Amino acid sequence: MKLIASSKPDAVQALDYGHRPLTEQLSRLNIRQIELDCYVDTEGGRFAHPLGPKKAAELGLPPVPSNDPEGKLQKPGIKVLHIPDVDYFSSVLTLLDGLKEVRAWSLAHPRHVPIFILIELKTETIGPGFTQALPWDETQLAELESEILSVFPRPEILTPDDVRGSASSLPAALRDHGWPTLDSARGKVLFGMDNEGVERETYLRGHPALEGRILFVSVPPENPAAAWMKRNDPIQDFDQIQKLLRDGFLVRTRADEPTGQARNNDTRMRDHALASGAQFVSTDYAEPNPKLSPYCVQLPRGGAARINPVSGPPALKDVDLDGP
Repeated sequence: MKLIASSKPDAVQALDYGHRPLTEQLSRLNIRQIELDCYVDTEGGRFAHPLGPKKAAELGLPPVPSNDPEGKLQKPGIKVLHIPDVDYFSSVLTLLDGLKEVRAWSLAHPRHVPIFILIELKTETIGPGFTQALPWDETQLAELESEILSVFPRPEILTPDDVRGSASSLPAALRDHGWPTLDSARGKVLFGMDNEGVERETYLRGHPALEGRILFVSVPPENPAAAWMKRNDPIQDFDQIQKLLRDGFLVRTRADEPTGQARNNDTRMRDHALASGAQFVSTDYAEPNPKLSPYCVQLPRGGAARINPVSGPPALKDVDLDGP
């Protein structure tokens, strides 16, 4: 952090947040949506020796403890970190470890509402001389699905095929019969791809309505693969979010980004997000950071899941829908 502050002080503020381990997020904070930043590492070791600590040592700064005492980064497989070389500490170093932790919690709480796992396929590289990230091609996307299925058996995942049924497209299925019932989806997970660029288009190639795929993708509502989508500005997109809900789509929005709302105790974005009816509200502050302000994001009456405030029956407004 001191090294980054010497050249990019604004970046320090943007990176100055953290999260509890996944099990604590699920149990202690009632979180039912997590995000995992994933990098390709086909040979192993690509992220095992971050450059940041070396640069810090050259400036005489204190040594940085190892983030990988067990050597997990040396092995091939998808890795979980935010930004190579400078923001790489994670409670789970690999996608497999993260998924195994979520599944262990899920098996111990079989009546939970579906847990949404948002996957961001990262290719971020700071610049020359730093760790170079690899692209996500068809082979790597197949590896992503393979790792998911090695942890979660197919019946434990709510997939696009489950929603589409015999319909020709996902929007047609939503018009015809909607999403599966909550009781039929309890204890399951569903996956979404955060990317909307080349990675998404590669994933859709040959699967225009996500036939046989594991992850949902965010596309325009008229796209045959449309079922879930991102609308990350709940203030600007408030009316659009509510229209998407009326059309049967699931929506993810954000309550804050990156740390500005928490630093200023600015609740406008949060309040719009919770009032919009978006089913998934992302935040980096499920609990307050006392160094910044009282700002945090929780359901108005607590709990893990509530009836939708826009489309749900008012009689259930005080009920926590998450199972024991």
